[in-house]
Amino acid sequence: MNKKRIEILVGLFVVLGLLGMLFLALKAANLASFGRNQTYTVTAAFDNIGGLKPRAAVRSAGVVVGRVTSIKLDPKTYKGLVTMELSEGVHFPEDSSAKILTSGLLGDQYVGIEPGGTLASLAAGSMIKETQSAVVLEDLISQMLFSRAADAGTAPPSLDGSLK
Repeated sequence: MNKKRIEILVGLFVVLGLLGMLFLALKAANLASFGRNQTYTVTAAFDNIGGLKPRAAVRSAGVVVGRVTSIKLDPKTYKGLVTMELSEGVHFPEDSSAKILTSGLLGDQYVGIEPGGTLASLAAGSMIKETQSAVVLEDLISQMLFSRAADAGTAPPSLDGSLK
Protein backbone atom coordinates (compact mmCIF):
# COMPACT_ATOMS: atom_id res chain seq x y z
CA MET A 1 0.00 0.00 0.00
CA ASN A 2 2.86 2.40 0.83
CA LYS A 3 4.56 1.76 -2.55
CA LYS A 4 1.34 2.57 -4.43
CA ARG A 5 0.95 5.85 -2.53
CA ILE A 6 4.51 6.90 -3.47
CA GLU A 7 3.84 6.06 -7.13
CA ILE A 8 0.67 8.19 -7.11
CA LEU A 9 2.54 11.13 -5.55
CA VAL A 10 5.36 10.83 -8.09
CA GLY A 11 2.82 10.68 -10.94
CA LEU A 12 1.01 13.76 -9.58
CA PHE A 13 4.34 15.60 -9.31
CA VAL A 14 5.19 14.72 -12.93
CA VAL A 15 1.77 15.90 -14.18
CA LEU A 16 2.12 19.21 -12.29
CA GLY A 17 5.61 19.66 -13.74
CA LEU A 18 4.32 19.09 -17.28
CA LEU A 19 1.47 21.55 -16.76
CA GLY A 20 3.96 24.11 -15.46
CA MET A 21 6.19 23.61 -18.53
CA LEU A 22 3.16 24.00 -20.84
CA PHE A 23 2.17 27.22 -19.08
CA LEU A 24 5.69 28.66 -19.42
CA ALA A 25 5.92 27.65 -23.08
CA LEU A 26 2.62 29.35 -23.90
CA LYS A 27 3.59 32.51 -22.04
CA ALA A 28 7.03 32.64 -23.68
CA ALA A 29 5.51 32.26 -27.15
CA ASN A 30 2.80 34.89 -26.47
CA LEU A 31 0.14 32.34 -27.33
CA ALA A 32 -1.77 32.39 -24.08
CA SER A 33 -3.56 35.34 -22.60
CA PHE A 34 -4.69 34.54 -19.12
CA GLY A 35 -7.10 37.12 -17.72
CA ARG A 36 -8.26 39.07 -20.77
CA ASN A 37 -8.93 42.72 -20.13
CA GLN A 38 -10.89 45.28 -22.11
CA THR A 39 -9.15 46.55 -25.27
CA TYR A 40 -9.69 48.91 -28.17
CA THR A 41 -8.36 48.61 -31.72
CA VAL A 42 -6.11 51.03 -33.63
CA THR A 43 -4.26 50.64 -36.93
CA ALA A 44 -1.02 51.95 -38.42
CA ALA A 45 0.44 51.77 -41.94
CA PHE A 46 4.15 51.02 -42.36
CA ASP A 47 6.33 51.02 -45.49
CA ASN A 48 8.15 47.91 -44.25
CA ILE A 49 7.11 45.75 -41.30
CA GLY A 50 10.30 43.65 -41.29
CA GLY A 51 9.80 40.50 -39.21
CA LEU A 52 6.83 41.76 -37.17
CA LYS A 53 4.35 38.99 -36.42
CA PRO A 54 0.80 38.83 -35.07
CA ARG A 55 0.71 38.58 -31.25
CA ALA A 56 3.85 40.75 -31.04
CA ALA A 57 3.93 43.18 -28.13
CA VAL A 58 2.92 46.82 -28.37
CA ARG A 59 5.01 48.82 -25.88
CA SER A 60 5.24 52.35 -24.63
CA ALA A 61 8.15 53.35 -22.38
CA GLY A 62 9.08 49.66 -22.20
CA VAL A 63 5.69 48.63 -20.78
CA VAL A 64 3.48 46.21 -22.73
CA VAL A 65 0.22 48.07 -23.47
CA GLY A 66 -1.23 45.79 -26.14
CA ARG A 67 -0.72 43.20 -28.86
CA VAL A 68 -0.60 43.13 -32.66
CA THR A 69 -3.73 41.32 -33.85
CA SER A 70 -3.27 41.25 -37.62
CA ILE A 71 -0.96 42.32 -40.43
CA LYS A 72 -2.07 42.69 -44.03
CA LEU A 73 -1.17 44.56 -47.19
CA ASP A 74 -3.23 47.64 -48.03
CA PRO A 75 -4.21 47.14 -51.71
CA LYS A 76 -4.39 50.89 -52.39
CA THR A 77 -1.14 52.15 -50.85
CA TYR A 78 0.84 48.87 -50.83
CA LYS A 79 1.84 49.46 -47.23
CA GLY A 80 1.74 46.98 -44.38
CA LEU A 81 -1.41 47.64 -42.35
CA VAL A 82 -0.91 46.62 -38.71
CA THR A 83 -3.94 46.27 -36.45
CA MET A 84 -3.29 46.48 -32.71
CA GLU A 85 -5.38 45.96 -29.59
CA LEU A 86 -4.46 48.38 -26.81
CA SER A 87 -5.50 48.12 -23.16
CA GLU A 88 -8.59 50.15 -22.38
CA GLY A 89 -6.89 51.85 -19.43
CA VAL A 90 -4.17 53.35 -21.66
CA HIS A 91 -5.20 56.19 -24.00
CA PHE A 92 -2.66 57.82 -26.30
CA PRO A 93 -2.96 61.29 -27.84
CA GLU A 94 -4.09 61.47 -31.49
CA ASP A 95 -0.68 62.67 -32.69
CA SER A 96 1.19 59.70 -31.21
CA SER A 97 3.71 57.90 -33.40
CA ALA A 98 4.40 54.18 -33.88
CA LYS A 99 7.74 52.53 -34.67
CA ILE A 100 8.72 48.95 -35.34
CA LEU A 101 11.59 48.22 -33.00
CA THR A 102 13.76 45.21 -32.21
CA SER A 103 14.44 43.90 -28.72
CA GLY A 104 18.16 43.25 -28.66
CA LEU A 105 20.44 43.00 -31.69
CA LEU A 106 18.66 40.13 -33.43
CA GLY A 107 15.61 39.72 -31.17
CA ASP A 108 11.88 39.79 -31.74
CA GLN A 109 10.29 42.86 -33.24
CA TYR A 110 7.55 44.85 -31.54
CA VAL A 111 5.62 48.08 -32.04
CA GLY A 112 6.70 51.02 -29.91
CA ILE A 113 4.27 53.89 -29.39
CA GLU A 114 5.51 57.34 -28.46
CA PRO A 115 2.78 59.59 -27.08
CA GLY A 116 2.12 62.92 -28.74
CA GLY A 117 1.04 66.18 -27.17
CA THR A 118 -2.57 66.81 -28.13
CA LEU A 119 -5.42 66.58 -25.66
CA ALA A 120 -7.65 64.42 -27.89
CA SER A 121 -7.05 60.68 -27.53
CA LEU A 122 -6.99 57.88 -30.09
CA ALA A 123 -10.44 56.36 -30.32
CA ALA A 124 -11.36 52.79 -31.17
CA GLY A 125 -10.85 52.20 -34.89
CA SER A 126 -8.60 55.23 -35.40
CA MET A 127 -5.31 55.23 -37.30
CA ILE A 128 -1.86 56.27 -36.11
CA LYS A 129 -0.58 58.54 -38.88
CA GLU A 130 3.07 59.01 -37.89
CA THR A 131 4.97 55.74 -38.37
CA GLN A 132 8.55 54.60 -38.75
CA SER A 133 9.23 51.32 -40.50
CA ALA A 134 11.42 48.49 -39.29
CA VAL A 135 15.16 48.69 -39.75
CA VAL A 136 16.13 45.77 -41.98
CA LEU A 137 19.65 44.49 -41.33
CA GLU A 138 20.16 43.50 -44.98
CA ASP A 139 19.34 47.06 -46.12
CA LEU A 140 21.88 48.52 -43.69
CA ILE A 141 24.59 46.13 -44.89
CA SER A 142 23.90 46.89 -48.55
CA GLN A 143 23.99 50.65 -47.89
CA MET A 144 27.34 50.27 -46.15
CA LEU A 145 28.75 48.19 -49.01
CA PHE A 146 27.56 50.62 -51.67
CA SER A 147 28.96 53.61 -49.78
CA ARG A 148 32.34 51.82 -49.41
CA ALA A 149 32.34 51.01 -53.13
CA ALA A 150 31.53 54.63 -53.99
CA ASP A 151 34.29 55.89 -51.69
CA ALA A 152 36.81 53.51 -53.27
CA GLY A 153 36.00 54.82 -56.76
CA THR A 154 36.87 58.46 -55.97
CA ALA A 155 40.34 59.81 -55.30
CA PRO A 156 40.82 61.68 -52.03
CA PRO A 157 41.43 65.44 -52.41
CA SER A 158 44.96 66.73 -51.84
CA LEU A 159 45.88 69.35 -49.27
CA ASP A 160 45.44 72.22 -51.75
CA GLY A 161 41.92 71.06 -52.64
CA SER A 162 42.67 69.70 -56.11
CA LEU A 163 42.14 66.11 -57.14
CA LYS A 164 45.19 64.08 -58.13
